Amino acid sequence: MKIFIAGASGAIGLPLVRQLAAAGHEVVGSTRGGQGAARIREAGGIAVACDVFDRAQLIEAVVKAEPEVVVNQLTSLPGKFEPKKKGFYDANNRIRSEGGDNLIEATAAAGAPRVVTQSISFLYELSGPMIKAEEEPVDRSGVHDAVLGHERKSLEDDRFEAVVLRYGLLYGPGTWYARDGYLSGEVRKRRLPIVGGGHGMTSFLHVEDAASAAVAALEKGEGIYNVTDDEPAATRDWIPVFAESVGAKPPRKVPFWLAALIAGKPIALQATEGRGASNAKFKAQTGWEPSIPSWRQGFFEAT
Repeated sequence: MKIFIAGASGAIGLPLVRQLAAAGHEVVGSTRGGQGAARIREAGGIAVACDVFDRAQLIEAVVKAEPEVVVNQLTSLPGKFEPKKKGFYDANNRIRSEGGDNLIEATAAAGAPRVVTQSISFLYELSGPMIKAEEEPVDRSGVHDAVLGHERKSLEDDRFEAVVLRYGLLYGPGTWYARDGYLSGEVRKRRLPIVGGGHGMTSFLHVEDAASAAVAALEKGEGIYNVTDDEPAATRDWIPVFAESVGAKPPRKVPFWLAALIAGKPIALQATEGRGASNAKFKAQTGWEPSIPSWRQGFFEAT
C-alpha cells in the first residue's frame, strides 16, 4: 500500500515510518527539511521536504505520492512544557488548523480514499464518568478549538473516509516524558508535584503504540476512537512511578491554589479533575492491542 505521512519525522511519525516500511508498505513522509529528511530515509521511507502551510506545495507533494491512505501526524510543540507562557499552544494550534486544512485539500486533490488523523483523548468535559468513551461530551470552552475543528472537518468531508485517533498522553522518545525530556528534568528537580488529592485521571500511550494504532487504522474502523493504554492513572499514582523511573526523589504535594498560580488553572484542573479515556471501542473494532499495556512498566522500560 502507498502511504503519505504528514509530520513523518516527529515522535509518532518516525516509528510509524519504520513499522510501515517493515510491513512492506511504500511510505512517503513529509518534513520541514534538515535532519528530519535523513531520519525518514533511515527509517525506510521516502522523504519529501514540504511546508504544510504552503497549500500548493503540499498538494503537489501528496498528488505526486499517489497515496491510498494519508496519515496526519502533524504537531508543533515546544521543547519545554510551559503552558502558562503566552503563545505556548499557538504553533501547535496553527499546524492543526491551517496545516490540517491544507492536508485535507491535498488528500482530496490526490484522490486518496482514506485519512487517518491524530487528535487527543484529554479533551472531554471535566464532569461525569472518570473514564470517558468517545460519545461523551467534549470541552468546548475554546482551548480545544483547533483539534476539534480538524476532527469535524475531516469527518464531515465526503471526499474520503476519515479515522480520528484520540491519542492518550504520549511518552517515549521525542516527548516531554522521555528520559532526556523536559518533564523528566522537572520531576528530578521536584517540580512535578501531586496537586491536591491527586484524583485527576490521565490515560497514557507510548509513541510506538500510537504508531501501531495508525497502522491498524489504515484499513479498519471509521470515525472517532480513543487510543490509549489499558490503565487510566490517577495523578497521585503515576507521578511517583514516573519519578522513580527517572531516578528522582518522591514528588512533593501542593495545594490547588499554588499549582494554579504557577502552572495555570487549566493544568491544575487536569491534575485534580482530569478524565481518562477508554480504548475498548478501538480494540474491539480493529483488533489493536498496546504492546505496552500500562505506564507502570512503560516508564521503566520504554522511555
